[in-house]
Amino acid sequence: MEKKDFAFSKMNYILLAVGMAVVVLGFLLMSGSGSTETAYNPDIFSPRRIKLAPLVCLAGFVSMICAVVYRPKE
Repeated sequence: MEKKDFAFSKMNYILLAVGMAVVVLGFLLMSGSGSTETAYNPDIFSPRRIKLAPLVCLAGFVSMICAVVYRPKE
């Protein structure tokens, strides 16, 4: 039986899954109720939604890029 050379190793897939989970967490931090025409919700400008959540998403996307580039030592 020959060993097949795949583009990604098991570690790459684990790192990709972790990065995707971080991105999903960032989108969940951004979610919430919004304002309507009749009622203003000041929570749409909370620091969690406009500062923390985009940074968490950015960290997740960067970690996914690193997971693709990662090459395990042989």
